Amino acid sequence: MEFDISRAKDGILLVDKPVGWTSFDVCAKIRGQIKAEYRARDEKPTKRQLKVGHAGTLDPFATGLLVILLGDATKRADEFLKLDKVYEATISLGKTSTTGDSEGEFTEVSDIQPTEGDIKRVLEKFVGEITQTPPAYSAIKINGQRAYKLAREGKEVEMPTRQVSIYSLELIDYSYPELKIRTHVGSGTYIRSLAEDIGRELGAGAYCSALRRVSVGNMILRD
Repeated sequence: MEFDISRAKDGILLVDKPVGWTSFDVCAKIRGQIKAEYRARDEKPTKRQLKVGHAGTLDPFATGLLVILLGDATKRADEFLKLDKVYEATISLGKTSTTGDSEGEFTEVSDIQPTEGDIKRVLEKFVGEITQTPPAYSAIKINGQRAYKLAREGKEVEMPTRQVSIYSLELIDYSYPELKIRTHVGSGTYIRSLAEDIGRELGAGAYCSALRRVSVGNMILRD
């Protein structure tokens, strides 16, 4: 897959990340494309011209808006990390996952089939300032190490809770065992954790089986 670097504006490129790619994969691919463009002109890029970063990780199973920063724009990463985000997610009921998504090991929890009314009432409980525990399989650092690396090594990871903001949480569709939501959240919110908490509140268990980031701040993907 090639990414259209020519669409970058002020060193900012909005990429629709495909499923299966890590955010690092996208950065590495774009860096390779930049090298190839300079090579085709028989030129050598500077270190600054090869700087490629992202402003907010998307998990490999997720798709959607990944903000790529090029050159001097990489210095603005913190600015973008603080922005609100909008996601569309599919939550699968009845099971939990060790990773909170479709890539983990599953545990059967319940065959309870909540009504649409039950789900809407539960979703309302999560709008506002809530306390959330990030997933162990995340990039958060614990004692200087990434939590997901510790989890993959089989080490017990105690994740600190945090306050996050859920500005809106809408049920888009429901056909058991899947419900689809659209949510506008503040920075630092984990949709995988939100899915697990919704499943726990319903008494059914749940994990996030699909996730798409629709916007970051006022930035959206355009065709």
